[in-house]
Amino acid sequence: MSKTDQKILFTDTLQVAEKHLSRRDPLMRQFIKKYGPCGIKPHTRYFETLVDAIVSQQLSVKAAETIMNRFKALYAPTKFPLAAQIIKTPFETLRGVGISGQKISYIKDLSVKTENGELNLRRIARLEDAEIIEMLTSVKGIGVWTAHMFMIFSLGRLNVLPVGDLGIRRAIERAYGCQAIPQAAEIEAIAEKCQWHPYCSVAAWFLWRSLENTPLS
Repeated sequence: MSKTDQKILFTDTLQVAEKHLSRRDPLMRQFIKKYGPCGIKPHTRYFETLVDAIVSQQLSVKAAETIMNRFKALYAPTKFPLAAQIIKTPFETLRGVGISGQKISYIKDLSVKTENGELNLRRIARLEDAEIIEMLTSVKGIGVWTAHMFMIFSLGRLNVLPVGDLGIRRAIERAYGCQAIPQAAEIEAIAEKCQWHPYCSVAAWFLWRSLENTPLS
């Protein structure tokens, strides 16, 4: 199947998801009418996405973008470095573009695990969700939240419920009348009651949008 055909098929699947959510959850119906269509767009820039995720931790969007641009400039004209190139890059060079020492250790660990095949990004799209989480969280600096974001926005997994995401928790608190910011069990109960499965990722996207944030894609 060509990439164009894959994109068309995925778009069709998103439309099915939106219809499913609209029929089963009145609040989702309102969100979809206001913000649709869903903007999840999977891609194959897996290694770059994971490096970016590490660099961006606890930084503003602008600061993270500045550092990532400096980082990529180290390897110009290559669009993005290979794991082997990063492994060979001296610590001081990476520190010089503004990456903290701890994050450099995380990026180096990611690069080593990618290069030696422990983190096999070529086959990751064929794994089950639990296997993906286990594989990604074996890398220093990558937790379950990052794994969830990767599964939704890189792999296009449509039934991921990121219960640890503060934005999702705040959106659910506001939209579903919770007494406080809900914990994982309450979020899962709401998802079950509102019949978000098997399209929890799409529900999550519209919950993010309900906060009037820039669409995540």
